[in-house]
Amino acid sequence: MTVDVLKRGYTEKQVAGIAEMVLSNRPDDLLITYALGSCLGLCIYDPVAKVGGLIHLMLPSSQIDPGRAATNPERFVDTGVPLLFREAYKLGARKERIIAKVAGGASMVEAGRADSFQTGKRNYVTLKKLLWKNGVFLKGEDVGGNVSRTISLYVASGEVVVKSNGESKLL
Repeated sequence: MTVDVLKRGYTEKQVAGIAEMVLSNRPDDLLITYALGSCLGLCIYDPVAKVGGLIHLMLPSSQIDPGRAATNPERFVDTGVPLLFREAYKLGARKERIIAKVAGGASMVEAGRADSFQTGKRNYVTLKKLLWKNGVFLKGEDVGGNVSRTISLYVASGEVVVKSNGESKLL
């Protein structure tokens, strides 16, 4: 289903850059992140508290670079996701009401080269395990493949829209 994103209505756009997160409890906000290749864009939403959060995750494990994880935990799945949830709880969200959706995790391969690191796949597997261990399950996903994506969360409604290859769809 194609979605006309422009008709959704919002007044404030909060952008999560690479290895950043944004949260809001303001109904007029749109949370968005761009250029999700092997990175993941995780949206969480509490429909009762009307709290939304979005994080742009780059790498699966903070063990790759503990120093960077200490200063930028949003970069890694294993440190960024718990931080996103903690910050959402501060705004009134509750774990048992969280709706989680994800996009990204693509295999971004140059012509003639194999994706030997499989970063997108490892990000996704790490995320699923972390959420499962904490009793949170994805309600929607658009992952894998080899296309870049943009993911948006409308705080008023909790709707998540993914755009790739010029097409937008509800997740």
